[in-house]
Parts: sequence; C-alpha cells; structure tokens
Amino acid sequence: MARNSDIEELKASVIAEIEACRHQLRQLSLKIHSSPELGFQEVKAVAWLTQYLEENGFSIERSICELPTAFRGSYGQGKPAIAILAEYDALPKLGHACGHNLIAGCAVGAAVACKLAIDRFGGSVLVIGTPAEELYGGKAIMVEQGAFDNIDLAMMMHPGVHDAATTQALACIGLEVEFSGKAAHAAANPEAGINALEAMLQSFAAINSLRQHIKNKARIHGIITNGGEAANIVPAHSAGTFIVRAEDDTYLDKLKEKVLNCFIGAATASGASLEYRWGKARYAPLRNNLTLARLFRQNMLSLGRKMRLTDPSKAFGSTDMGNVSQIVPAIHPSVAIAGKEVVAHSPEFASAAASEAGIQGMLDGAKALVMTVVDLVANPEIVIHVKREFAR
Repeated sequence: MARNSDIEELKASVIAEIEACRHQLRQLSLKIHSSPELGFQEVKAVAWLTQYLEENGFSIERSICELPTAFRGSYGQGKPAIAILAEYDALPKLGHACGHNLIAGCAVGAAVACKLAIDRFGGSVLVIGTPAEELYGGKAIMVEQGAFDNIDLAMMMHPGVHDAATTQALACIGLEVEFSGKAAHAAANPEAGINALEAMLQSFAAINSLRQHIKNKARIHGIITNGGEAANIVPAHSAGTFIVRAEDDTYLDKLKEKVLNCFIGAATASGASLEYRWGKARYAPLRNNLTLARLFRQNMLSLGRKMRLTDPSKAFGSTDMGNVSQIVPAIHPSVAIAGKEVVAHSPEFASAAASEAGIQGMLDGAKALVMTVVDLVANPEIVIHVKREFAR
C-alpha cells in the first residue's frame, strides 16, 4: 500500500498532465463534434482517437469483435486491467446531442494521463472504443464477443446536467413493426382496401391504454416510419420503430409480451398482416459499483465539483454500459455541462457539448477518472473490495 503523500503527489501529477493536454483534447472533441457520424459509421472519430493514443505510446487493435469502428488501445500488461470506455457515435439529425464527443475526449485524455500511475505502480489501462451506443447497442455485441473477458473493472464518464457518481438505467430492447394491407382508392372503393395505417394507429391507442397498467419506471415509446403513399390511397403498408424499457430483465420480458399483444390485436381488428422483429441488441440494467462510485465522487469533490452519489433528477434512460456492468464492476457517472433546464437529445445539449462548459466537464471527468485509477493501482486492497461488492 502506497503512502498517502505519494498518492497525493501522483494525483497532482496526473492532473497537471491533463491540463498540459487541454488544447489537444479540446480540439479533438470539437473535431468529432463538427463531424458527427452515426453508429457503426464512426470512421473519422476512430481514426482521430487511435492516432492520438498511438502518438502517446498505446498499442492499438482495430476492428475488434468484428466491428469496423470498435478498437482497443492498451498500455501496460499487469493487473489490475482497468478499462476506460469511449463512445463517439452521434444521433440522427441532432449530431452530438448526447455529448459523445466529450466522452471520447475524456477517455483518451484520462488514459494517457494514467501512464504515470501504471509506470509507478503497475497494472494496465485500456481504452475500449465502443461504437453505436445510441441505436444498436455496440457494447452489448462486444460483451457477447468477449471484449471484456480479461478486464478487472470498467469506467466511463457521461455528460449531463447533474454531477452524480451513479446513474440509473433501464433494461431496454427495440422493436420493428410492419403491417401489410391492401391498396384501394380511398374515395371510389375504400371497401376494397385493408388499411395498414389504421392498424398502426390502433396499436398506438392500445399501447397508450397499456401505459396505465405498467410499473412506474417502465417506458414504451415509438414512431411511425411509413404511413402510406398518398391521402387518396388506402395505405397498403405501414411501419414503426418502438422501444420498450423496464427496471429489470424479468419485467422487460413480461412487458414485451404485453406490447406485442397490442400489435397482434390491431392486426386482427384491421385485417392487416403483421411482421415484427425484436432488436438484436438488448440493453441490460446498469449495476453501479458503489465502491468505485464513492472513489470517483471523492476525486470530483477534490476538484471543486459538488458531486452527489445519486442523480437527483431520477431520470431513466438506457445504456449499453449496463451490459458491461453485468460482467465486470463498473461506473457510469454523470458530469454536468449545462443547466438542468437543458435536456439530453436536444439541439441545446448538442450546443453544450461544444461549449467551454462542456470542455471543462470533459477535463474534470478525465481528471477524476485518472485519479480513481491512481487510487486503485496504489491500493490493491481497494480492488479486492470492488470485486467483493460485485460478487455480492
């Protein structure tokens, strides 16, 4: 076990290292922000991130898990093996309205500063580049492919509107639905048609009724992606995309059946035929490792951030970091980059992700992550406590 004075001295050094790279990290995150790429298309972001890591002494494995925009950067070879996760995909039409450009900059900035701790105490640090968090659950695929099998613990920072060391995230799965009917002239002979759009609208009505009778934290939402060709033609085809969320996997399975029955009932009532496809990637609920979360919070407090252990907003989203947290101890803290009047997945949040407050949040998150790594590699008994909590 290292002396407290040695640990504090090393923490001051890693903070100075991040400050020395402030301009580079700022430019990197803004470059990703100005060139938003959707899930599994993040070619530019991956090239910039891996170049930065290579220039700073990291070994790079590209296209891991058979995903072209997934990567692993590593430094050191010992235990504990600590993963810092990077996200870099954008949202359709909104760009980086969830601040993944800041997550990416934070991850590589923290990892490079971690070299000082690894050189001093041993262990290894890895940056795992995880594509397509928003739409396709890239981490869920990577978990199944074994990307985290030799990892001792995993961490990342997510920008938000509160400083909170733990995050609540729901189990989640997507659903693609299509109704097929029969086209006819909507005025001359509507009786000859089967209205696929009406089937979709009836499904929405049934889901709205179902919402009265589901658990408080469960969520069902969706959009119509195809509703017909012209107002004077009975729609022969309709399509929609839906998301079903629940607090745990058991209730998600029950809710899936109830939701599907809404579409089956609408197909029966309208005469349209139904086709559906559940998403391949299922997001697991997030398990917060409180030992890690308290370390991160304490390090954030030392930077002057009034970080709470839990998010006071009680907002419920979903993240594929939940899948990672089911197999290794993990944290997914939130770092405020805007006021609470700003909501994620909005143009205002996209602007915040390129603001000076956003850059400062990214740097503070990187400092707290690397200081947490210092705590872990300097005090092997803390790693034991982290793993014991996870095992319980």
